[in-house]
Amino acid sequence: MTKKRALLSVSDKNGIEELARQLVELGFELISTGGTKKALQSAGIPVIGVSDVTGFPEILEGRVKTLHPSIHGGLLAKYDEADHLRQLEEQGIAPIELVCVNLYPFQQTIAKPDTSVADAIENIDIGGPAMLRASAKNHAYITVLTDPSDYETVLKEYKSEGKTRPETRRRLAAKVFRQTAAYDALIAEYMTELAGEDTPERLTVTYELKQPLRYGENPHQKATFYRKPLGSEFSIANAEQLHGKELSYNNINDADAALQIVKEFTEPAAVAVKHMNPCGVGTGDSAFSAFGKAFAADPVSIFGGIIAFNREVDAETAHKLREIFLEIIIAPSFTAEALDILTGKKNLRLLTVAFDSSNKPEPKLASIEGGLLVQEQDQYTLQDATITVPTKRQPSEEEWAALKLGWNVVKHVKSNAIVVSDKDMTLGIGAGQMNRVGSAKIALEQAGSKANGAALASDAFFPMDDTVEAAAKAGVTAIIQPGGSVRDEDSIKKADEYGIAMVFTGVRHFKH
Repeated sequence: MTKKRALLSVSDKNGIEELARQLVELGFELISTGGTKKALQSAGIPVIGVSDVTGFPEILEGRVKTLHPSIHGGLLAKYDEADHLRQLEEQGIAPIELVCVNLYPFQQTIAKPDTSVADAIENIDIGGPAMLRASAKNHAYITVLTDPSDYETVLKEYKSEGKTRPETRRRLAAKVFRQTAAYDALIAEYMTELAGEDTPERLTVTYELKQPLRYGENPHQKATFYRKPLGSEFSIANAEQLHGKELSYNNINDADAALQIVKEFTEPAAVAVKHMNPCGVGTGDSAFSAFGKAFAADPVSIFGGIIAFNREVDAETAHKLREIFLEIIIAPSFTAEALDILTGKKNLRLLTVAFDSSNKPEPKLASIEGGLLVQEQDQYTLQDATITVPTKRQPSEEEWAALKLGWNVVKHVKSNAIVVSDKDMTLGIGAGQMNRVGSAKIALEQAGSKANGAALASDAFFPMDDTVEAAAKAGVTAIIQPGGSVRDEDSIKKADEYGIAMVFTGVRHFKH
C-alpha cells in the first residue's frame, strides 16, 4: 500500500513522455490505457495496463475501461481514514496518488465542417471526466492534472518536497472542474442545437480566456476578455492584432460595433465609430474613396475613433489614415506598403478579421444583475421588409440608394436613432436621445446644408409629425421609417405637404 501510483490517460500527448519518465524516477508506478500506454511503451517507459489493474478487459470498443471500483476506489478513498484503508486492502485496491487525464477532442472534432453526428457522439468522453471529477473531489489526497502547462510545477514540488502542496492541489482541482464544466457546456450546446431546442430550460455557455485587460470602462474597474470556443471567425474576438498597444475594454466594444456596421455593406465601405455609435460611414469604389467620405461625414468626432473597412487597406489609404489620430484600424488585410506606413505610429492598433459572410450569426447575450438576456442578432434587412410608400410621391432611384444606406446604418445607432444620408455617406447622426425629434435635430444640425435633397432614416416610428416637419425644413426629400404609429396619418400628410417621399418598412430597429 506504500507504492506510489499514477494514472496517465491523455488525448493530448504533448509532454506526457517527459512527465512519465520523471514520475518513474520519483518512484511512481504508472498505469495507463490504450494509446497512452502504447506511446509510453514505445518510449521505453515501464507502464501497467488498466486491464491488469481491474482484471477486466477493455470492452465496447474501449468505451468501458476505467469505470471500475479498482480505479475509482483508488481515486475516492480518504487516505487518513482507517475504515477506507481497510476496505481498499480487503478489495485489493491500490491507492492512486496522481492522475493525469485530458479528454477526447470533442471541440476539435465538431470544429471540422465535415464531422458526422456519429463522430461527434463518439468523441464525448465518459471515463475521462469521471476520473477527473473523482480526483478533483478528492484533491485533499490526490494531485490531478489536465493541462500540460502544469506538469512542470507538479514535478518541481515532488522533487523539492516529496509531495504537492495543498494549495497546488486545490488550484488544480478547480481547474479540472472548470475544464469539465466547459467540456459539458460545449456538448450541451451541440446536442441542444441538434435537437432543435430554441429555449432550453437551462442555458450553459463557456468562454476561454483571450487576455486580461488593464481595466474596464473606467480605470477603477477590473476587466477580462474571453472568447467563445468555436465562435465566429468574423469577429473581434478572433481578430489578429498586427501592431499597436494592447486593446482596452472600450476599444474592444467600439471595434465590435464598427465591425457589425461594416458587415452591412457589400460595396467598398469604411465605418468610423466613437463610443459605440457610428460617427461617419462612407461607401465608394475603393477603400480610399469610402474612407474619404466617412471622414468628411464628421471630421471632428472621428478624432480618436475606430475605423473598419471591408476591403484591403492599400498605401494610398494608409497615407490618409496616418494623417489623423486613430485608436484602431480594422480590415480584411493590409498591403505590405500600408503596414510600413501605419506601423510608424507606435500605438495605433491594426487588426485583421476574416470577412466571411457564411458565418452563422451568434445569439446576442446581455448581462443584467442576477440574470442574462438572450436574443437573436438583428439581421433584418430591406430585402426582408414589406415595403410600402404611403405618400403621394415615390422615391427616386438616387433617393432609394440614400434610404438604403441610412437604413443599414440606423439599426446600429443607439435609440432613439436618426441618420441623415445621401447615396454614398452619412451626413448627420443623432443617437440616444430621450425623444425622437431631439435625435433628428442633432442629425439635421450636423448635416447642415447637405441635408438639402438628402434622406432621413429612423429606427422606430414617428409618434408625431414633428420629425417630418424638422426634416422638411432642413431640405430632406425622402424618409424611411417603420410606420405603425396611431398617428401615422399625421406624418403622411405632413410629408405630402412638403413633397417628401416616405417609405414604411414595417419593422423597427431599436438598439439599447
